Amino acid sequence: MTGFFKLPLRKTLHLLWLAPLTLTGPAFAKAKPTPVPIAYLTQEQEAPPPLSNLDPFIKDKGLPGAELAIEDNNTTGQFTGQQFALKAFTAPLQGDPLATFKQNIGGKYHFVIVNLPSAQLNKLADLPEAKDTLLLDIATQDDTLRNPDCRANVLHLLPNRAMRADALAQYLLKKRWTKLFLLQGNHDEDRLYGDAVKRAAKRFGLEIVSEKAWEHSSDARRTAQADVPVMTQADEYDVLVVADERGEFGEYLDYRTWLPRPVAGTQGLTATSWHRTHEQWGAVQLQNRFQEKYGRWMEEIDYGGYLAARAVGEAATRAQSGELKPVRDYMLSPAFALQGYKGTPLSFRPWDGQLRQPVLLAAPRSLVAVAPIEGFLHPKTELDTLGYDQPETTCPLHK
Repeated sequence: MTGFFKLPLRKTLHLLWLAPLTLTGPAFAKAKPTPVPIAYLTQEQEAPPPLSNLDPFIKDKGLPGAELAIEDNNTTGQFTGQQFALKAFTAPLQGDPLATFKQNIGGKYHFVIVNLPSAQLNKLADLPEAKDTLLLDIATQDDTLRNPDCRANVLHLLPNRAMRADALAQYLLKKRWTKLFLLQGNHDEDRLYGDAVKRAAKRFGLEIVSEKAWEHSSDARRTAQADVPVMTQADEYDVLVVADERGEFGEYLDYRTWLPRPVAGTQGLTATSWHRTHEQWGAVQLQNRFQEKYGRWMEEIDYGGYLAARAVGEAATRAQSGELKPVRDYMLSPAFALQGYKGTPLSFRPWDGQLRQPVLLAAPRSLVAVAPIEGFLHPKTELDTLGYDQPETTCPLHK
């Protein structure tokens, strides 16, 4: 025995008794943690007309996910000397979220989680008050925001439409369901999703054998039995792909089509970053924590809020800083790896600010597959088989 254990037992016990007092003395006083404040910006939403009593309108989507992530950040922050805090700001229904940003956030927060529509995101990013701010977008899917309309101070947490359509196309190709019938709604977002499906079909060698626009403006629940069989009469096809992001008619296609065919796209088999049936890779623990705390399932935007706050926490911890430049630089570096409960670390594409991630393919009550589908290869990471790869980007700021 050496050192400490060579001392007489009586003296040894005396030293053990003094040790806690010594460590808690002034010389070892715990340093005050470094604050890392994060803002959350959204706007009140008017409840849309109910399409189903099964899906109640949720007013606070997004914020609970961010709050849960702050708890996880501070678990690590206890050991790194950092204290993360989240402050939510909500613009009134008829108010201006840009004014809310100017008054409450600009110049006060480096990191802002943004839950706003596409039309407002770039207006916010272009404000002089947002120059020294990193905006973490948890609401949009627009491909243009990741390409010609990209902004250097915006990162996107949810998969864009191209990633979703590519994930679906990979699965359909694996199943050898190569002939598609595209049924598209009449809203702008439906056309954008339809464009993403056409791009994915061309990219993976699928054929769109028929394409129609939904023509019926009345309540789809009342007209489904009569209208859907007529609308879905087409040449031989394998899958009916629906583009109906508002959910006005897509839910009523299953079991009513002229030919007995599966439905995929915005309804049926859907591509999403999160789903209540996802339980692999520790996801069930996150699902249970969320449900116990908030009394409902975690929605996709909640997951976006969780990833946004966790991304700040992970980068701030690794960079050992709460300042904008070191945290942002680390987020966009090859070293950044965010655990997203999907089996592989997530990271940001430096060429367009998009979070690369696996995409879940889910039916309403079951997880069907996770893309990238096995067999689709890439020289760097298979995650870049989904969406716009670096040679394809038209974003001028990240090249």
